[in-house]
Amino acid sequence: MLPWVIMCNVVSLDGRITGFNADSDFYELASKLDFDAVLMGSNTLLAGFNAQPGELRKDDEVLNHRQIDPEDQRPILVVPDSKGQIRIWNEVFKMPYVKDILVLCARSTPQEYLDFLDEQFIKYMIVGYQQVDLETALDELNLQFGVKSVRVDSGGILNGILLKQGLVDEVHVLIHPLLLGGSSSNSIYQTQDLDGDEGVIQLKINKFQKLKENIVWLQYEILK
Repeated sequence: MLPWVIMCNVVSLDGRITGFNADSDFYELASKLDFDAVLMGSNTLLAGFNAQPGELRKDDEVLNHRQIDPEDQRPILVVPDSKGQIRIWNEVFKMPYVKDILVLCARSTPQEYLDFLDEQFIKYMIVGYQQVDLETALDELNLQFGVKSVRVDSGGILNGILLKQGLVDEVHVLIHPLLLGGSSSNSIYQTQDLDGDEGVIQLKINKFQKLKENIVWLQYEILK
């Protein structure tokens, strides 16, 4: 059985997702929602730590085996990384709002990277061949870890894959009263352009709320 998946993003009024500081507002929103896991794209994670793919930092140290408190109610962080791009896990573990990390890999993931994860005592799951099979991964999260709800904290690429595969149940958008402009593609949902109405995802609004400083929180359910 698949967990309930909620995609959360912060955008400007003209739909931009970068170019303004919204971290504090996003995590204030996230703190109001109870999740068993946070699914974060590898590019989003690297950008959050200002790190490059494959970067090893001078002060990186080998992680010790961590004992997870069964009473810890914080979510686990789940990151697809079939290419083995993330090496800064010691910094990621310092994030205060997650209790553990699970990396999603594929059969194409280099063995060297799997060995690196083992040396760092990082849990990983191999799901898929050339790329991570997200549907299987979500199903296994439920079966193996009891994950019933997932918050997606990512950019448009991972969001697009999840939406196209019908794996998202709700979309929450925090809209800032800003107009940033620009011409680069920067959507919360990146996929190929549609030819006509076929493939358009229909939503139903469940709740809307005005927050501080004219920020609006919209909560939509996807009509499947």
